[in-house]
Amino acid sequence: MGAIRQCSRSACRQSAVATLTYVYAESTAVLGPLATYAEPHSYDLCAQHAESLTVPRGWEVMRLAMPSSPPEPGPDDLLALANAVREAASAPAPAAPEQRTVRAPFDGPAPVEGTRRHLRILRDPS
Repeated sequence: MGAIRQCSRSACRQSAVATLTYVYAESTAVLGPLATYAEPHSYDLCAQHAESLTVPRGWEVMRLAMPSSPPEPGPDDLLALANAVREAASAPAPAAPEQRTVRAPFDGPAPVEGTRRHLRILRDPS
């Protein structure tokens, strides 16, 4: 299960209840129930910010029906959760972490006479 998503508005720490998406080609803002997954081009809003949403002049707001209460888990949700728990319990224990070998830094090719080096390649020390 994912973490509870928070409102996208800065300094707001309320839980998100709605998702806002813009349709730029139609100058429309669509506000609806919280999306199943967080999308990079949509905004999750709390109840207060969803209610007070304003859009630029000339734009339209399409408000989709919001559920009055969160949906109860159905039999499919509970079955999926039970299967995930069984799968996690039957998975083999992770192997011990491998020992990393220490490598010397890579100095790169030897400089050619008359040239200057500007960049140097370094390996990750870990």
